[in-house]
Amino acid sequence: MFFRPVLFLLSFLIIQLHSSTCVGEKLPVIVSIFPVGDMVQQVGGEHVDVTFILPPGASPHTFAPRPSLVKKIASARIFFMIGAGLEFWAEKFISQAESHLTTVVLSKGVSLIHSTGHHHDRSDVSYHKSEAANPHIWLDPEISKSMVSKIVSALIQTDQKHLKYYKEQGQRYMDELDKLDRLIKTTVARFKIKKYVSFHASLDYFARRYGLESAGVIEAAPGRNPTPMQIINIVAMIKKHRIRAVFSEPQLNPRAAEIIAKEADVKVLLLDPMGNPRLKARSTYIDLMRYNLNVLQEAME
Repeated sequence: MFFRPVLFLLSFLIIQLHSSTCVGEKLPVIVSIFPVGDMVQQVGGEHVDVTFILPPGASPHTFAPRPSLVKKIASARIFFMIGAGLEFWAEKFISQAESHLTTVVLSKGVSLIHSTGHHHDRSDVSYHKSEAANPHIWLDPEISKSMVSKIVSALIQTDQKHLKYYKEQGQRYMDELDKLDRLIKTTVARFKIKKYVSFHASLDYFARRYGLESAGVIEAAPGRNPTPMQIINIVAMIKKHRIRAVFSEPQLNPRAAEIIAKEADVKVLLLDPMGNPRLKARSTYIDLMRYNLNVLQEAME
């Protein structure tokens, strides 16, 4: 009789320890780029363990993932990706992941901007049907809200015990994105210059949302340097529209932007489409957007 309550107590303790471990476990999530990772972290908080595939400071257009990433993807429950050809390397990694991996394509349902010169895919990849689509959808806060909605749904579907938390955090973050949108609208309304020259077409969705217009792109496709005639044309457009700055990006070589800026006698300013958790001013998606807005303001107000 003495052993029965002891055994019962031991069994109870084992069950409790096991339950505590399960409750304390974080949902392993893989994301392709930092802005998406921050959105997932904002919604998932302490209940998610987010791993970035693209290292901080790297360009998604020239990135070559290491084979060791297969193991990380295989151990994750959800893989959040932009789609629209940005993750041209994704198909072979996804195909090697276990069946429990849910892949969420955040550009699904978005009205994509297509361009004959804006390719992010590779010829040996067929995973994405929109090879010529511009993938930089996250630079439009309204589209980012649709991305957050997909993130909330995927987290709830995979981890229903934290449903209330994900919904509340998602709504809180949606409110923050609404505030960001209002700030951008108010600021852009004061811009005297509405045209700009960017390093590549990363600002297209932002421009479409807020009424700006590209006057020229230095690299029509990532890694493709402009020809001498293209440089002459871009310089002419800068002078014609009295543009005060050329925008470069920290992930790409600024040499061509510097040459054009010198020829046109304007400044080179740094716009960052990707952000970096190591840089305080750009360590969250919203901070990144505010940083870029300040840079645009310097050039266009």
